[in-house]
Order: sequence, then structure tokens, then C-alpha cells
Amino acid sequence: MSEPCVVGLGQCSIDHIALVDRYPAANTKKEVLDWCIEGGGPVATALVTLSRLGVFTAFIGQISDDLAGDMIREGLVAEKVNVNNLVRRPGSTSQTAFITVERMTGSRTICWARPSGEPLNPREVNADTVRQADFLLLDGLMIEASLQAAAIAREANVPVMLDAGRLRDGMLELIPLCDYVVGSEEFSLDLTGGDHRWAMKTVLEMGPKAVTITLGVKGSYSQTGDASFHQPAFEIDAVDTTGAGDVFHGAYIYGLL
Repeated sequence: MSEPCVVGLGQCSIDHIALVDRYPAANTKKEVLDWCIEGGGPVATALVTLSRLGVFTAFIGQISDDLAGDMIREGLVAEKVNVNNLVRRPGSTSQTAFITVERMTGSRTICWARPSGEPLNPREVNADTVRQADFLLLDGLMIEASLQAAAIAREANVPVMLDAGRLRDGMLELIPLCDYVVGSEEFSLDLTGGDHRWAMKTVLEMGPKAVTITLGVKGSYSQTGDASFHQPAFEIDAVDTTGAGDVFHGAYIYGLL
């Protein structure tokens, strides 16, 4: 039996992360306790999680021909993520973020700039890469390419999971092509304006076999057609919650595999 392969299509970023004792007040200065530069982005981080767990992964996305793009690509390669389908846009800028992390709580505040290059278009989705996967992960941020990849996966019986950080344009068209939807509390509120249980019921009626809503310190709730359960959050002293949801999505797929 060949090793499982997870293909992800979506966002990648370079993150500048500053750790402070507490968030500064407006119009003040704050000394940084620690500073690091890391690769980020929902799908990219989930694939790195899977790679560290021993799963072969491949990323479909876009960067630019700038320093940030070089760092993103080098970081993915160092984590053993296949980047043969990482498109480089000349004369543009890659996605970057500045993240402030509060040491007392582990909470983070993100300021980010989207890439200036054109998003992936459907013609740039390598159909063979998707067909040969054992699982496809999408974040819905490049909606036309995401719809194309999901349609290819559906025809090839490749299960699809949507990381629904929030309700984005075109996502209601994408959800019926997915087998699993893992959404945030923000997505739940965007979708129904109400209780997460209502959001899960709404998503299931669109066609997926299972839906999970993550609620931070309150854990997560999952529902299939005939069963539901609550997974409490682990009691920990949070250091930095940056990428926590993305890691959750990678681990979720690992459990399914």
C-alpha cells in the first residue's frame, strides 16, 4: 500500500511574530520579548502539521518573486512539503503578516496584507495532483481554483475538507462539493447569526457528511447525519495561539486518514 498523500490548495504567508508581555495601549511603545519569522497561512500550516506527523503532502498555491516568496517556498521545502505546484507571480508581493502575541494569555492579533499577484485560476490547478491524492484540503480563499479542485476531487472520489475560517464569497457553492467542513465560531456567526448547532445543521443540509465548529477555549462541536459530540479543549497554559486552528485542521485530517 502506498503512503497516503494530502494535497492542499490555498493561502501561504510569511509571518513576523512579536511576543510582548501584554498588548500596548494606543500611541505607546512596547519592547518585544521575542521575535521570530515563520511561514503561515491556513492550508500551508495544516500541511506542515501533517508532514511532521509523517504524511506526504503537496501544496498548490501562489507566491511572488520577492524575498517573502523565497522564504515561504524555502520553509515549505524544509518541512518536506512538495512545492511543485507552487506558482510564482513576477513583479508582485507575497502575502505577509505582522502578529503580536500577548505572553500573559497566548492570544494574538494579526495584521496582514494579501498578495498583490493574481490568485490561482482554474487552469493552474493540476488535475493529476488532485486525482492522485488521498485527501484534499481547501480554505476557499481562491474560490475559482478551489471550486475546480473540489470538482476534480469529487469525480475521483477523493474526500475534501473545507477550512472555513469565515464565510467567504463563493463558499456556499463550495460547501456541497466537500465531505467535511471545519468552521470557526466566526464562520458559524456569519452563516446563521446564531447558535453553532444551527450552523452545523445548515451545513449538513448542503451535503457534507460531517461538520465541526471550533470555539476556542470551549472546545469543538461535531455533527454527522445521525450523531454529534463535544470535544472539550485541553487545559493548558497557552504560549502562542497563532495557527492553532490550522494545526487542528491538519490533525483532524490525520485522524480521518
